[in-house]
Amino acid sequence: MSGFAKSSIARKVVMALSGLFLVIFLALHVTINFTSVLSPDTFNAWSHFMGYNLLVQYLMQPILVAGVVVHFVMGIALEIQNRQARSIRYARYNGGANAPWVSRNMIITGLVVLAFLGLHMYDFWAHEMVYKYLEANPEDPTRYYGETVEKFHPIWRTGLYVVAFVLLALHLWHGFASSFQTMGINNKYSAAIRSFTRLYAIVVPLLFIIVALYHHFNPITH
Repeated sequence: MSGFAKSSIARKVVMALSGLFLVIFLALHVTINFTSVLSPDTFNAWSHFMGYNLLVQYLMQPILVAGVVVHFVMGIALEIQNRQARSIRYARYNGGANAPWVSRNMIITGLVVLAFLGLHMYDFWAHEMVYKYLEANPEDPTRYYGETVEKFHPIWRTGLYVVAFVLLALHLWHGFASSFQTMGINNKYSAAIRSFTRLYAIVVPLLFIIVALYHHFNPITH
């Protein structure tokens, strides 16, 4: 096997592993977020724990950031590598006849999701850093619900979140199942795994969308 092929396989495995890690994080994130629809008190309690627990802040959070960076860097590197390796350019290639749009444009949906993560970090993580460290405010375990609802007041921000989650669904639709294939999992459970990944790709982004729309149409009245 050539060094080029080995490099490509290694990058795909790293991207698959980091992607599976991020899928686990998404499940945890949507679980906590959806409690804001069901019980503001529970959402406040979980958010406060995640915001002040030392293990979460100084171990899990850096690992999460590293996972995001690795996943998208590997994705971009593979896209560049694949483009350089093609002997037949897209002008002579009828991609739609050979693969679905999603699988051919993972880099596009991935970059849009990455841009959305930047907005999300600005809306919540940056605000949290300012609140805790720059302004040195005291702990307030009841503030999270109100702050979250406030973020979804503007229609433009809610719209961006909804569009981003639709693109996340498209990215997961192909990427989640592909991660298992990259890891060489091909057995009697493959059909069940594929069904689970497709269900996940629909349900998780849909729950995020419900949270955004719920808080936009149910603002806190002062």
